[in-house]
Amino acid sequence: MRWILRYQPARVVNGAPVLFRVTAPKPVRALSGKWLDHEISFSFDARQKAWFGLAGASLETKPGTYPIELQAETTSGQATTYRQGIKVLRQRYPRVTLTVPSRYTAPSPEELRQIEADKQVKAELFKTISAEREWKGDFQPPVKAAISDVFGVQRVFNGTVQSTHQGLDFRVPTGTPVAAVNRGTVLLARPLFFEGNCVVLDHGQGLLTLYLHFAEIRVKEGDRVARGQEIGLSGGSGRATGPHLHLAVRWQGVYLNPAGLLSLRLP
Repeated sequence: MRWILRYQPARVVNGAPVLFRVTAPKPVRALSGKWLDHEISFSFDARQKAWFGLAGASLETKPGTYPIELQAETTSGQATTYRQGIKVLRQRYPRVTLTVPSRYTAPSPEELRQIEADKQVKAELFKTISAEREWKGDFQPPVKAAISDVFGVQRVFNGTVQSTHQGLDFRVPTGTPVAAVNRGTVLLARPLFFEGNCVVLDHGQGLLTLYLHFAEIRVKEGDRVARGQEIGLSGGSGRATGPHLHLAVRWQGVYLNPAGLLSLRLP
């Protein structure tokens, strides 16, 4: 028997979440991996007799073949390794022009202090992600609505390139109930300058989902939530051109395409 490593999606591009499925040649009691300079946590699924790990390629990843390195410990205590190249293709993302209130492109000194404080809050929270997997099964859309803006778009605010859109926007009116895309722990539930009323869920293994621009937050920091549980009501708070829900996916400090995560078939 040999190592079998499969992954979805079959076509990996910059910005894509990737699910690795590994079957080892001998029974192993622990498996870890490294890809694109990130550590990958694997968990064993007894029903499928395979190990699964979520990872991703950042928007900045150049086209090329990048090896994944697996390290396993067999049930008899032996160390064994496996290496396989994963091809990453280039995805081109569009550019859009937007007009927002000038305070969001030229903030006042007081607003700059608030923005800096928000950065510190996020930096501290993002350090505290849990190693254990909390997510289970497929990730579901947070609302039933059309997509109004996609991931990876370069955004020109008031004539100046300000940012890359690092999430997925759903066209929903103010007050629409928003659900957790999978089970997890509430890492952040508070208003921020750009994000507005914001909720961040920790799904374990370095995977976070972020929900922005709420009119109302319905959870508090530290809460455990189930997939499909209501976590807030949509709105247009923060830097938003109108009411909508912005969903972002962050894995070990890298923003990934939420549409890719929602389309993965997961154990």
